[in-house]
Parts: sequence; structure tokens; C-alpha cells
Amino acid sequence: MIRTGYRAAYFLRSLYWRAFSPITLGVRAAIFDTRGHVLLVRHSYRPGWYMPGGGVDRRETIRDALFREIWEEVGVVPQDEPQLVGVYTNLIEHKSDHVALYAVRQFTIQPQPNIEIAESGFFDPEALPGDVSPGTKRRLDEIAGRAPVAPIW
Repeated sequence: MIRTGYRAAYFLRSLYWRAFSPITLGVRAAIFDTRGHVLLVRHSYRPGWYMPGGGVDRRETIRDALFREIWEEVGVVPQDEPQLVGVYTNLIEHKSDHVALYAVRQFTIQPQPNIEIAESGFFDPEALPGDVSPGTKRRLDEIAGRAPVAPIW
């Protein structure tokens, strides 16, 4: 029932984006365990696998948003300062979204239930799920040096 509500809210939000084309700011985290596997999430309201993250709230720093989002979505607390990988522009969904991507390599994890996240897991970057989002795949290829850095998510 609650997941149906998330899907409906996502649909209404997409109508707003289409009508007003807002400029938004978000964060994503490439969280790597000691084996080099990356933590991905599958949301309850959209298909595919993504790096955890979300929007920056009013009066919130990008760093604070990163820490909040990865705690809420996957129970991760960085143990050292996350490293900025880059800032990208995402023009999908009829908005001008700017995404700050950080790499997190030292962390503690305390998984907790979250109605927004249907599933999460660590994956070998060489063997990602078939339905990983194209932007997630491109960013991981860039981090690994297998692709040139592109400004578009």
C-alpha cells in the first residue's frame, strides 16, 4: 500500500517536472566495499538499480545531504571524508538536475528497513545487474578508468 503511494507520488512529481522544468540539486554515492564491489539500490517506485542518493533539501549542505541519504537508504555511515568524483547534469525527466557524485570507501553499515528501497546489494563492477541504470553504469566505468568522464549523467 505504501509503495503504491510512492509510485503515485513519483508520477505526480514527474508531471510537475514536465510542467515547470525545475533546476534541482542531488547527490549520489559510489560506495565500495573492501573487495571493490559497489552498493546499489533498487527503488520501490521505479525499475532498475542505482547508486544510493537523493535530493539536497533547503538549507542543507551537499555533504549533509549525502550523509543523510546514504544513511536513510542503506544505513551507511562514512568513516572518512567522501571523495568528490564529479558534478554532472541530468536532463532526463524534464528537469535540469545537477548531481554531485562521491566515492565512499571506508564506512560502517547498519541495514535498516526503508519503504523507498525494495532491495540493495553489493555488486562486482564487472558483473552488474542487467537492469542497472545507464547513468550508474557510465559513472562506474569512469571511476574504473574504462571510459572518459562525461558531463552528462
